Amino acid sequence: MKNSEKRLRKTLIILSVFLMGIIFSTSLAALTDQEKAKKSGQEQTKTSPPSPSGSQAIRLPDNLLTVAERSNFTATALHSEVLLFIRELQKLSPNLIVENIGQTAEGRPIPMLIISSPPVPDLQTARNLKKTVVYIQANIHAGEVEGKEASLMLAREILLTSAHPYLNNLVILVVPDLNSDGNDRISPENRRQQPGPEKGVGIRQNALNLDLNRDAVKLESPEMKAVVEKIINRWDPLLVVDCHTTDGAYHEETVTYSWPVNPNSDLKLLQYQRDIMLPAIVKTLKEKYSTLAAPYGMFRDWRDPSKGWQTFEPQPRYFTNYVGLRNRLSILDENYVHADYKTRVMSCLNFLKAILDYASLKASEIQKLVEEADQRTILQGLNPQGKTLAIDYDLQPLPKPITINAYELEVIERPEGGFPQLKPTDKKRPVTVPYFADYVPKRTVALPYAYLISVPDPEVRDKLLVHGLLVEALTAEVNLEVEVFTAKELKAQERPFQGHWLNQIKGEYRKETRKLAAGSLLVRTAQPLGFLAAYLLEPESDDGLVVWNFFDRYLAGQWQRGFSELPVYRLLEPVNLPAVKLSK
Repeated sequence: MKNSEKRLRKTLIILSVFLMGIIFSTSLAALTDQEKAKKSGQEQTKTSPPSPSGSQAIRLPDNLLTVAERSNFTATALHSEVLLFIRELQKLSPNLIVENIGQTAEGRPIPMLIISSPPVPDLQTARNLKKTVVYIQANIHAGEVEGKEASLMLAREILLTSAHPYLNNLVILVVPDLNSDGNDRISPENRRQQPGPEKGVGIRQNALNLDLNRDAVKLESPEMKAVVEKIINRWDPLLVVDCHTTDGAYHEETVTYSWPVNPNSDLKLLQYQRDIMLPAIVKTLKEKYSTLAAPYGMFRDWRDPSKGWQTFEPQPRYFTNYVGLRNRLSILDENYVHADYKTRVMSCLNFLKAILDYASLKASEIQKLVEEADQRTILQGLNPQGKTLAIDYDLQPLPKPITINAYELEVIERPEGGFPQLKPTDKKRPVTVPYFADYVPKRTVALPYAYLISVPDPEVRDKLLVHGLLVEALTAEVNLEVEVFTAKELKAQERPFQGHWLNQIKGEYRKETRKLAAGSLLVRTAQPLGFLAAYLLEPESDDGLVVWNFFDRYLAGQWQRGFSELPVYRLLEPVNLPAVKLSK
C-alpha cells in the first residue's frame, strides 16, 4: 500500500505541475493577445477612419484605405491611385458599376461610380425601379481635394454595408476626380494658405488652363462637356452635389453650403432648397454627425462684419447655378479651408451623408417637385405672355439674418502696403448679420415663345444640342413677325477670361417681318430646359452665347460701319411652324 500511495502521490504532483504549466501558458497567451490588441489599436488609431460618432471603425486592410487615411492625412491621391482604389471597391460588392464618361485633355480616363441595389446600368432602369438619381462631383478644382477623398470613403462605406438604406431609394453616381490632369500636378506650393496635406495638392485649372467651374455654359473643356453629355443629360440626376474648399473668412463652421442663386431658376425649387431641404440637412449634420455648417459666403467688409455676409455670383457658368437653371436640385459644398486636412475631409464626408440621409428619406418628394417644375416651365413657354427673363439683378439680403461663428482677427499691416495679413485669434466672435443671397431682378425682357437662328452655324447648333436642348430646323421658308435685336454698344472686357474676351452688349429690339429660310434653327421655350435656352440665346443675357463670343462674326457687317442685326430672332406668340427635330 505504501508503494502504491507513493506512486499515486508522485502521479498527482506531476499532474499538478502539468496543469500549472497549461494555466501559465494560457495566461501568457492572453497577455500576449492583449499586447497585440493594444498594438493593433494603436495602429488602428493611425490608419483606420473614425466612425461618425467618433468611436473607432472596424480595422480595414490597407488596400481599402484611401491615400489620405493611409498617410495619416498627410497626402492626397494621384489619379492612378484613385483608379486603383476604385478597382478594390469593385471587388467588394456587385452593387457597383464603373464606367468612364470621357477623357481629360491629357487623355486620362474620367471614371464614374454607379452605386445601386440592384445594379442599375441606365436611367430608364432607375426610373422603372422608381429610384432617384443623385450625382456627387469632386475635384472640379484639383487643389480642393477633400471631396475626392471623402467621396471615395463614402462609396466604400456604402459598398461594405449589407443592404445599405441609401440604396433602397437612390442610385448614387460619383465622379471623385473630375479634374485629374490638374490633380496630378501635386505640389506643396499649391494652396499654401491651407493647413495640409503637407505633401501637397493639385492645381485649380485643367491642362488647358480652364477653370471647369466657369465652363458650364460654353462647355469647352472635355471634362465639363463629358459631365453634361454623359451624366446630366443621360442620367438626369435630380440632386447634384459639387464639392469644393473655401478660400476666405475665419469661422468655426467646417462646412459651408449654397443652393442655386440665379433668379431665373424655378422659384419653388429654389425656395424648397433654401428654406426646407438645406435647413433639414444642416440640422442632421449637427445632431447626427457633430459637424457645424453655415451658408456659403464671405464678409462684405472684414473690418466691419455687421455689414453682412455675401454669397457667390449668379451666372450659370458656375455648375451649381447651371443645374438649378435646368430645374434640378443642386448643392454647393464648400469645406472650410482653415481647418486641418483631416477635419476638412471628415466634415465633407459627414455632409455628404447628411445629404444622402435627406435624399433617401425624401426621394419621392424630390421626384414630384422636379416633375412639377418641368411642367411649369413647359406651360410658361406655351403661353409666355406676361412671363419674363431676368437679365440684370440687385443683390439683396434674405429676410432672416444668419449667425456666423467667427473669430476676432489680428490685423498685420504690410510695410509695402496692400492688403494686410489677417490672423485669427482664439477669441470667438459670433455675429448675426444680414445674408446677401437674394438676386432680385432689376431688368427683365419678355420670355418669347421661341428663338429662331437664321444662320446654320454648326458651332452654335452643336452647343445647343450638347446642352440637351430640343433644337429643330425649319423644313420650309416662312415669313414671321419677330423681334430683331441690333447692338448699339459692344465692349469687350479689358482682360481675357477663360480664353475669351467677354462681351458686354447693349442694344434695342424692334418688331419686323423676316423671311426665314428652310434650315433655320428653331428653339422653343416650351421644353423642360426652356429657361436655359432663353439664357443661352437672349442677346443681353449676362452669361449667354453672345457674351462668350459665339456670335461675334455676325455682329459687325462686311465693309460697313455700326453693327449688323443679330441673327437670333425672338418669336413672341405661338405659331405653328414646319420643323423637324435635330439630333447631335
